Amino acid sequence: MPEPIRFLLNGAPIDAHGVAPQTTLLEFLREQRGLTGTKEGCAEGDCGACTVVVAERSDDGVAWQPVNACIRLLPSVDGKAVFTVESLAAPDGTLHPVQQAMVDAHASQCGFCTPGFVMSLFALYKTRPAPTRDAACEALSGNLCRCTGYRPILAAAEAMHALPAPDDWRAPHGTDAPAAATALHSLDAALAGLARTSPLDYESGGQRWQAPRSLPQLVAACAARPDARIVSGATDVALWVTKEHRALGDIVYVGDVAELRRIERTAAGWSIGAGASLAAAFDALDRDFPELHEAWVRFASPPIRASGTLGGNVANGSPIGDSMPALIALGAEVELASSAGSRRVPLDAFYPGYRKTTRVPGEVLVAIHVPARAPHLLLRAYKVSKRRDQDISGVFACFALVRDGGRIAAARIGCGGVAAVPVRARRTEALLTGAPFDAATLARAATALADEFKPLDDMRASAAYRRTVLGNLVRRLWLEASADGAPVRIEAVAVP
Repeated sequence: MPEPIRFLLNGAPIDAHGVAPQTTLLEFLREQRGLTGTKEGCAEGDCGACTVVVAERSDDGVAWQPVNACIRLLPSVDGKAVFTVESLAAPDGTLHPVQQAMVDAHASQCGFCTPGFVMSLFALYKTRPAPTRDAACEALSGNLCRCTGYRPILAAAEAMHALPAPDDWRAPHGTDAPAAATALHSLDAALAGLARTSPLDYESGGQRWQAPRSLPQLVAACAARPDARIVSGATDVALWVTKEHRALGDIVYVGDVAELRRIERTAAGWSIGAGASLAAAFDALDRDFPELHEAWVRFASPPIRASGTLGGNVANGSPIGDSMPALIALGAEVELASSAGSRRVPLDAFYPGYRKTTRVPGEVLVAIHVPARAPHLLLRAYKVSKRRDQDISGVFACFALVRDGGRIAAARIGCGGVAAVPVRARRTEALLTGAPFDAATLARAATALADEFKPLDDMRASAAYRRTVLGNLVRRLWLEASADGAPVRIEAVAVP
């Protein structure tokens, strides 16, 4: 019998076998374990009804993250602990503070979305001892309530920590209650008992899941199976399963490769392992590039950022992926490794065509390298979408201008949603480089950027709208830079 997938489910050890590697966690919970409190709404990670919490060991102890069970592949929770809404109440029926706060605030209407909200709040409860209203809004940005009941849910988020804490390992982060500390130690010990010394090699139904634990093992696995699907968070690939019912074939999982989860800062800049979560990568980049924070917060919901990886977003090559335009503007490079060695490719040269990269079979993306911040850098990133949260960009533009006195010494502009690939606006960059940083230069740049690409009409925006927005974003850049951060209003100028 092949080696099973081992994890904790609501505190109990589970050995899962006989299920296809591309089985989602949600399918396993509902169909195999009868845990129907976790709901299926959208099956694409948008509504949050399927939210569960995953705990795993980290350098700082036990890390707790909300994830969308509908797009989390079951083998990826090997060695971790999964908590569903059924686990929160005490054995005697006493509600968890998150649940009690929801009851007290009358925060449930039809109730279908409620378990997902509860689990998102539980993740917040575990990681933020006294969350602000803004923190609660961000934590719930991936949960949709069709009854529009957000106000009482936010009230529950603000009230939950005032209730008596549970006396078990689900106690709030930072508590010094002895029983809670003992329970947390017990969870850490239980997770330590699940830790593997060798890679998970799981097979069922003719499909194989390999989870290397080191970079050499990963390179060897990719060399042996160059056509295998490489995944980590699988926040996009899982939609091929849930929406298109595609067979993924053999899968190589990079989420257990220690080298790929590493994030390092040197004098040269940041080296972000391709297996680092979007949340961890964005937190690192925020340290040197705080101007990008709003773009990262709007990138996706906390569950998506917890599961998805920066390497996966980059390797996916979507023309509407938000990380790539920003990384292109920063001058990032990708590092690829294979049995023949490693090489670096500038990110703006990584995409030869729609959904294509220069990666060859047998190669794996191992890191994204972001140069150190240049002195006198003016950096802005703008996401334009129909919704503020949880929406795909109609246009994304990132401007990185290095100023030398009153002139622009260097310019890089990354754009998304306006071409078949994430792309640099090279003609507009050339116009800006060496020119005075003044209203006339930026006006010419606005016209140039609006004319640089030939975007398509689609469900998110028309081509004319996209071109108009590009020009107006240059105007916004100038107004913000010249107004000392004061709020500005941009009047649209139609592009014929």
